[in-house]
Amino acid sequence: MRSAWRELSGLLLPVACAGCGRPRTELCTACGAALHGAPARLVRPSPRPPGLPAVYAAAPYENAVRAVLLAHKERGALGLAGVLGRALAGCVRAGAGRPGDAGPLLLVPVPSARSSTAARGHDPVRRIAAAAARDLRRAALPAQVLPLLRQRRAVADQSGLGARQRRANLAGALELTAGGGRLLRHELLRHGLLRPGRVILVDDLLTTGSTLAEAARAVGEAGGAGRESSVHGVCRAAVVAASPTAFEINRN
Repeated sequence: MRSAWRELSGLLLPVACAGCGRPRTELCTACGAALHGAPARLVRPSPRPPGLPAVYAAAPYENAVRAVLLAHKERGALGLAGVLGRALAGCVRAGAGRPGDAGPLLLVPVPSARSSTAARGHDPVRRIAAAAARDLRRAALPAQVLPLLRQRRAVADQSGLGARQRRANLAGALELTAGGGRLLRHELLRHGLLRPGRVILVDDLLTTGSTLAEAARAVGEAGGAGRESSVHGVCRAAVVAASPTAFEINRN
C-alpha cells in the first residue's frame, strides 16, 4: 500500500527536480545530463577489496546525482527508477563482454536488508535493476533480473565505517537463496559456455567496494559445496554512481 500511495502521489502532487529543485519537473535536463551525459567508466576504489570484479559506473556520487539517488532510495521518488535504470543499463552494456555473445545478460541485484526494505516501502536496487533490464531488452539485448542473493546475517550500519571495517562487517554476510545456485547454473548451462560479462552484479552505489566483493564471493558459490566456481571469474559489476575518488583513480 505504501508503494502504491507513493506512485499515485507522484502523479497527483506538484513535483520538483530531484537533483536541483527546479519546479514542475521530476528531473531537469541538466541533472539528467549528469546521469547520462558521459559514457560508463571503469572505476576502482582504493584500497581495492579482494575479490572485487571489474565495476562500471555512470557518474560520480556527488551533487545532482547524489540527490537523485537519495530521492529514489530514501524519499520514495519511484518515478526516478526509469532514468536511474537507463544509466545502469549503460554500465551493464560496458561490462557485458563482446557484442553478439550468446545468451542473456543475467543481472544479479545486491540485496537490501529486510528491515531497510520494510522501512522504505520498496527495494531500490531491485527496482532500478528491473528498469535497466527493460531498457536493455528495448535495445534488443536479452536481459533478466535474477534475485539470487539474500542476507545471511544482520550487518551494522555502514555509514561512518572505513574500508577495512566495512570488509569485516560484510564478510560472509550474503548467501545464495534457496535454489539460487541451481537457477544460476541452469541459466548458464542452458546458454552454453561461460563468458566474461554475462553475469552482472548490480547496485546503486560503489564506495569501498566491500558489498560488491562480498556479493561476488557469494555468487561464486554457485559451484556448490561452498567452493567458488568459474562463475566468480566471469562476473562483472555495474552501479549507477561511484565515489569521486574511484573515478579519479582511473582518469587518464
